[in-house]
Amino acid sequence: MNKLKEWKIYGIDFPVFVFFAAVVLVSCYLEIVPNQLIGAVAIMFTIGIVLGEIGDRIPIWNTYCGGGAILVFLVCGLLSHLELLPEVVLLNAEGWMNGYSFLNLFIAFLIVGSLLGLDRNLLIKSSTLYIPAILASILGAVVFGILGGLLFGLDPMLIVTSYVLPIMGGGAGAGAIPMAQVYADVTGNDPASYLTFALAILAVGNIVSVAFAALLNTLGILVPKLSGNGDLVRDKNKKLVEEKNDNVKVTIDDIGAGIFLTGGFFVLSQLFAKEILPSIAGVSIPNFAYLIIFAALANVFNLIPEHLKAGAQQCQKFCANKLVWIQMVGVGIIMIDFSQMLEVMSVANLIVVILIVLGACVGSALFGWIVGFWPIESAITAGLCMANMGGAGDLAVLGASKRMSLISYAQISSRIGGAIILLIASMVFSIF
Repeated sequence: MNKLKEWKIYGIDFPVFVFFAAVVLVSCYLEIVPNQLIGAVAIMFTIGIVLGEIGDRIPIWNTYCGGGAILVFLVCGLLSHLELLPEVVLLNAEGWMNGYSFLNLFIAFLIVGSLLGLDRNLLIKSSTLYIPAILASILGAVVFGILGGLLFGLDPMLIVTSYVLPIMGGGAGAGAIPMAQVYADVTGNDPASYLTFALAILAVGNIVSVAFAALLNTLGILVPKLSGNGDLVRDKNKKLVEEKNDNVKVTIDDIGAGIFLTGGFFVLSQLFAKEILPSIAGVSIPNFAYLIIFAALANVFNLIPEHLKAGAQQCQKFCANKLVWIQMVGVGIIMIDFSQMLEVMSVANLIVVILIVLGACVGSALFGWIVGFWPIESAITAGLCMANMGGAGDLAVLGASKRMSLISYAQISSRIGGAIILLIASMVFSIF
């Protein structure tokens, strides 16, 4: 009994957690938890902590299969698919991810904190080479995808238009849906049939990407010379940079300032995305793309004092370390559709999708190694984060690979990489 009292879950004393978790779960089945942010906090934390702690304690799974983050993602997705969750859980999960837009806040904290916390020289070096790594990822996906299609007698152009482009397009809302509209505008055909298949293929690609993320994490453990353990750029001086940042004393005021900075950067990005420069050459620029640009420029030109950067970093570390399980609850319940995935789960389609994702990894890893990136980190960010379902997919991939610190590069893949795919799609549809 004394050991139970000393045991902590998520930093909470075991008896305290069990009491409140029981209260929340009973209230869920009585359908009395309010559909508000505070209700979502209670539900999401309870489910996420329980499943996350279990996943991080299962031998082999916790080291080689993504640990708690992946268990939360899969169990919540399966419970939602089997309709075993109370309505109040579904409503609050929907509110957490979309209605209250906590996902935007979570991603914004991760982007601003990670970009302001990067050594500026490393940031400059990685940024100039990262877009070409994305292009190498796309090329690898096309080559491997066409080879897979030839195995089953599928037309190469069908593979490119209906498999590669949706998978590599940055998700559903920013990728498959606008791509279907581009398809309709260019070809004059009904976008509905294209979109239905594209979303199903994208769902399969997302699951495959998450599985590959866990495998790449395992590969990094088995072959350490391929992994930067969460760092994209191979740099001998990085340890000195980390030690310098760790010596900055962070106060409560700095953390408050970091929260304000994140909100300020987000609204500035929204201003540009909605009013000042919403599109370039006919391609709409999303707010997160601007957020990446402005936070990176602020770091490159030393516009933010070091103590404020450290405060933003603390916010980022809290999200990356303490909120991943909680976000995975929403991702599993809201963002993954097992029914849609099963509709196209033929052997041929599955193999083609696996080869496309593999090609994205190989292309980005090879290019990354040549230009000075760690192959595994390059494959995860420029490869898998191109092949998943956008922002939520990024969280699933980075959670499975245990590399949440790479969120900024993941968002570049999802946002800017997605815009590149739309440009390619418009050209491909018009030609073929």
